[in-house]
Amino acid sequence: MKIVVIGGSGHIGSFLVPRLVRAGHEVTNVSRGHRKPYVDVPEWKDVRHVAADREQEDRSGTFGDLVAGLNADVVIDLVCFTLESAVGLVEKLRGATGHLLHCGSIWRYGPSRKVPIPEDADLPPVGEYGIRKDAIARMLKAETAGGGLATTSLHPGHIVGPGWQPIGPLGNLDPEVWYTLSAGHALKVPDGGTALMHHVHADDLAQAFQKAVEHREAAAGEDFNIVAPSALSSRGFAGIAAGWFGREANLESITWDEFRASDTEGHAETSWQHLYRNHCFSIRKAESLIGYAPRYEPEEAIFESVQWLIDNEQLRVAGPLRAGK
Repeated sequence: MKIVVIGGSGHIGSFLVPRLVRAGHEVTNVSRGHRKPYVDVPEWKDVRHVAADREQEDRSGTFGDLVAGLNADVVIDLVCFTLESAVGLVEKLRGATGHLLHCGSIWRYGPSRKVPIPEDADLPPVGEYGIRKDAIARMLKAETAGGGLATTSLHPGHIVGPGWQPIGPLGNLDPEVWYTLSAGHALKVPDGGTALMHHVHADDLAQAFQKAVEHREAAAGEDFNIVAPSALSSRGFAGIAAGWFGREANLESITWDEFRASDTEGHAETSWQHLYRNHCFSIRKAESLIGYAPRYEPEEAIFESVQWLIDNEQLRVAGPLRAGK
């Protein structure tokens, strides 16, 4: 099939595009062209590249025409963040493309009430990003239900992989957390450390997109949670990570007010946004309908990311990694 991947040089596309090429598809990557893929593999030489600035094209009303003009059987949109942009693309692809797949987010769901969370959970989103992603997913579902374009929305957890900083045990991107754990120093953890986070390796997410392409009839009109088989609590995550350096986690439980007061680098708000949602998701639907089979437990995916950062001198730690699980 002819497949267009919008934003194919990013976290997901770096794994997805080579997968699609290996599966025998003709792949075109539409991106601004400023970034090299995170994973440099031979398959990229068989990929057609089209440079486009989506924000600029959307403002001029030409992005949908550009993508439709590529005459793809499938379009995979990894970088759509507004309802207006999504609607504009759907209107141009309707009747011209067989399947549109959209990358959503688990933040389309608000804070959990019962876990694991299925796709039909009534958890209204909070925050602009989640509200926008939920609106896009609902529009796409209605489009397909109304007899229009076949669409599928995949909602990933916190994406992890070699080449970028993972969401860490405190629900933020503070690199000092890793030094603290590797050195055995006290780590201040808000609210007892019981909040859950649900990660996913970028290659498992890429696998899910490939499976949805290959199972179009089952995937059309559906939403799928795409996460690792299990979730990590903040406290458990810290304990596992400390063990990678031969340490026991030295955790100090504090209140959120104390955590915010101790934050000098602006990480507390990011922590709050990740932890108060307390997310853990079911992947049963994706497993049964499209055959999603994640390879990575969350700690395995995160270890791979941390190892890459250390190997490439992008993360300061107090000692060497000793174990990976």
